[in-house]
Amino acid sequence: MTTTRPEPGLAQGWCALSALHGRIEARIERALQAEHGLSVREFSVLDVLSGQHSGEGGHLRMNELADAVVLSQSATTRLVTRLEDRGLLSRYLCPTDRRGIYTEVTDEGRALLEKARPTNDAALREALDEAEKRPELAPLVAAVRALESGA
Repeated sequence: MTTTRPEPGLAQGWCALSALHGRIEARIERALQAEHGLSVREFSVLDVLSGQHSGEGGHLRMNELADAVVLSQSATTRLVTRLEDRGLLSRYLCPTDRRGIYTEVTDEGRALLEKARPTNDAALREALDEAEKRPELAPLVAAVRALESGA
């Protein structure tokens, strides 16, 4: 009995995207852990928070940070606490709303982020190079690379 493969569709595209994400995240995770003792999520939190500024709307509340790094608010709070315990982040009360708590990257956190950024970028390039060899992932890799060039 011969079966035919269904035509590629939305579900197949999602599976390919999920596979690409998983490959990239695993490669970056291994590199960041080995070189800097950071997880992908920790790197992401440091990276997002390093872009804050002191102007209007320049600081993220915990729920906004959770959205930016695609974690639940409770998981984000636990992650921020671990990074704070390591001296990479600090928290302080919002000067205009005492109920609000902001988080910022410490000097130690910024130094680690700057050392880790080339490792992250190299692992990302390596993961994309590997994934590009798989026909089902090549179009997605091309799309990611087009974002880099601004296309």
